[in-house]
Formats: sequence, structure tokens, C-alpha cells
Amino acid sequence: MTFKTSLVTALVTFAAASAAQAQNDHAPAPYVAETAEWVPAPAVLPAGAEIAVLSGNPFAEGWFVLRLKFPAGYDVPAHIHSGDELITVIAGEFNVGHGKKLDINAGTLLKAGGFVEMPAGHPHFAWTTAETIVQIHGPGPFDITYMDPADNPVSQ
Repeated sequence: MTFKTSLVTALVTFAAASAAQAQNDHAPAPYVAETAEWVPAPAVLPAGAEIAVLSGNPFAEGWFVLRLKFPAGYDVPAHIHSGDELITVIAGEFNVGHGKKLDINAGTLLKAGGFVEMPAGHPHFAWTTAETIVQIHGPGPFDITYMDPADNPVSQ
């Protein structure tokens, strides 16, 4: 499957999930975690992550809120975003670090309730030691540029 096909599939899935959460155009439905519909995350993330979109469209202009579920032992190599990324840990153990290369000796462990802001253009990385759910919100479109192009799963 090509990146373009993966992105189109992901956008259709996200749009459907967002629409399903709204009762009508004026009264969005509350988010109920137990009924979340998790789908595989877009190919811009390493395989194994799942996503649930709570609000907006992460790949369009405007604000979005999404949750990512990572398995234990999951790494997100060093990368940047073109917009600010506001991350809240919902469950598990999320390790974050700053820099142009993933370094598990240079991170901070965040547990449920932990928060970190990653400004646009700021190199950072993350990894998990347990199944972890994070909530990310920020301005779309959400994108990832890996510091080392070889880390980009789309090119692998």
C-alpha cells in the first residue's frame, strides 16, 4: 500500500469516526472511552500504534484531539512537527526526551496525568515501557518529520 493510499484510507476512517461521535452538527456527543473505536495509526508512525480521533481532523487545518495507544516497548524515533503538540498521558508509562536522536538515558517518565508540550520544530522522541495511551491536541494538519529519514516508516 502506498503512502498516499494509506493517508487517504486513514482520512476516511478519521472522518467517519468523527462523524459517528456527533449527534448532529450542533450537538457533539461526549466521548466515552469504553466505546472508543481504535484503528491502526497512519503509516507515518511505526507499526503497532492505534488511533482514536476525538475531535476534528488531524490531517486538515484546524484544531484536533486524538488518542494514540502504543504497545509496551514501542519507540517513536526523533522527529519534529510543523505545529505545537500538546500531550497528556491517559494511561501507562510514556517516556519523552528532547534531541535529534532517541536516547533512553535522556528522557523523562510521564505516568497517567503527566503532560508535556512540544513546540513546533522542536526535536523530540518517545518510547513506552508498558501499554500506553496518550492524548494529543494541537493545530492541524498533524505531521511528522523524522530527524533521520531512515526512521520514516513510510520509506521502509
